[in-house]
Amino acid sequence: MSNSDDSSAGPRRAGPVRLLTAAVFALAGLLFVTSFNTSKGTNIRTDASLLKLSDLIEERSQNNAELEESTGAVRRRVDALAERDDGSTKAEDARLAALRTASGTEELTGRGLTVTLNDAPPNATARIPNVPEPQPNDLVIHQQDLQAVVNALWQGGAQGIQVMDQRLISTSAVRCVGNTLILQGRVYSPPYKVSAVGDPGALRKAMAASPALQNYQLYVNAYGLGWKVDEHKALTLPGYSGTVDLHYAKPVAPTP
Repeated sequence: MSNSDDSSAGPRRAGPVRLLTAAVFALAGLLFVTSFNTSKGTNIRTDASLLKLSDLIEERSQNNAELEESTGAVRRRVDALAERDDGSTKAEDARLAALRTASGTEELTGRGLTVTLNDAPPNATARIPNVPEPQPNDLVIHQQDLQAVVNALWQGGAQGIQVMDQRLISTSAVRCVGNTLILQGRVYSPPYKVSAVGDPGALRKAMAASPALQNYQLYVNAYGLGWKVDEHKALTLPGYSGTVDLHYAKPVAPTP
């Protein structure tokens, strides 16, 4: 009985082992198939073949620029057709033109100036005595610096302002994320240029009186942040060509 019991016990112990081996191979096959479907022929050990975030941002920024140009062309065509067929009087047309100029959607030419702000050299050190050595944040342009320039120019009577290659309107927001400027769906890196049409003397005076820009000048002198002002006898700002619709957050009704 002992031999019979041993011989009969052997096959019963081997059965689960065979099943477990088959399950392991099946699982391995499933993992290989999943890995293949995930990689789709790319090397999933490296992201060299994947679209980097910076590349994606640049691509979206370029797409936004192309869409703005297309939108502007369509808007100009619609405006031309509306002016031809609206039956308005000359006085009404003049009032509409003035409103378009004030809104920033029309090209503007006149005297003005351009302010250029730039990061300090990455290896910058203190340039004047009794000033601590700079921290990384001391060497880059911040959102408040650009906003201070824009606000001072408006305060100085600017008729229109352009940041980089985009005209500002009432809903424009100058925002920075890290070391990049995000303006109306497009991304820019320093140096940053802010152009304004207006009396250059009044614009310079307003910037000199700005406490925020007075503080910025301290960093210009201490660490070499970029600051340059160029005057123009004839400066042309393009009309804003993007959407003029105001987007805002809306509350979502709670789900029952």
